[in-house]
Amino acid sequence: MPRSMDFKQALPLQCGTILNEYTLAYETYGTLNANASNAVLVCHALNASHHVAGIYADQPHNIGWWDNMIGPGKPLDTDRFFVICINNLGGCHGSTGPLSINPQTEQPWGGHFPMITVEDWVDAQARLADAIGIQQFAAVMGGSLGAMQALAWSIRYPSRLRHSIVIACAPNLSAQNIAFNEVARQAIMTDPDFHDGDYQQHSSAPKRGLRVARMVGHITYLSDDEMAHKFGRQLKQGDPKYTFASEFEIESYLRHQGDKFADYFDANTYLRITKALDYFDPAHAHGDNLTQAMASVEAAVLVISFTTDWRFAPARSREIVRALIDNRSRVSYAEIDAPHGHDAFLLTDSRYHQLVSRYFARIESELKP
Repeated sequence: MPRSMDFKQALPLQCGTILNEYTLAYETYGTLNANASNAVLVCHALNASHHVAGIYADQPHNIGWWDNMIGPGKPLDTDRFFVICINNLGGCHGSTGPLSINPQTEQPWGGHFPMITVEDWVDAQARLADAIGIQQFAAVMGGSLGAMQALAWSIRYPSRLRHSIVIACAPNLSAQNIAFNEVARQAIMTDPDFHDGDYQQHSSAPKRGLRVARMVGHITYLSDDEMAHKFGRQLKQGDPKYTFASEFEIESYLRHQGDKFADYFDANTYLRITKALDYFDPAHAHGDNLTQAMASVEAAVLVISFTTDWRFAPARSREIVRALIDNRSRVSYAEIDAPHGHDAFLLTDSRYHQLVSRYFARIESELKP
């Protein structure tokens, strides 16, 4: 079940703002062993939350977003490991974010909530780990934006994790990726119901913009082959009707995903998370030299990419691998031939899951008795 923890110690953010107090929502699975050596931190991607596995008794349809990966007998086996997942700061699932009350104004933060970075999330996660007595994680793991956090952990807190599992990642976003994010943000910010981010005070929400933003995102998560396989050019009613209604199956899919997302996700959170993606670039502070940026890494690193992921292409993962090799770090790399595109990291693929399972078996063999 979800838990939350309040923090009163001020948290300096990369943007220069200080959060004097904040709350983090999180969930745990499995049992922490006596010396806290079997803890694994799972970092979530863009629209996910701390509910990474299992089903709530009163919400039978609310399945954890990585339930096929995490649980008893699964690749990350919660009979052997203690797993924790934290809703990122700035989120909309229980952690302090734009929907929360700003204690200085007693009004929702709304559009005034500060910009958040991947490094800010990692710093907040480290404080929660301190609070529950975890000085070093057996592994930090994530896919996509979660993988950026796993990478940042290995750079920012090198002695606090023994393994970093980086899946479907890039060391920074390409110009094309930033462009997609900007189109999504503009769809939200130009919605008449946006009100400069203070839509709560107007009893409204920019749902039309958020729907379009989500539709843009979904186009980038699937490969062209997977989209053709799932939808092709299929018309829902067999023949064209010559209207702007949803006639093609792909149109129907995108509209459904947009509608569903706009009903549960916060637009201000979406804006900030996409900006955190854009800003992530550990090499920037080192003259754009990724090798120098990763010189501090002590953890063994597993990097996994997928052949049809054009958003975070395998070539970008290989940049990470090369930088680690240049530093003579311990690194393993796997490139999975999967047809699904970027979403492959969330799906059940026997080769992918066997690889992760074997890697965690290796981690288990290293656990302190």
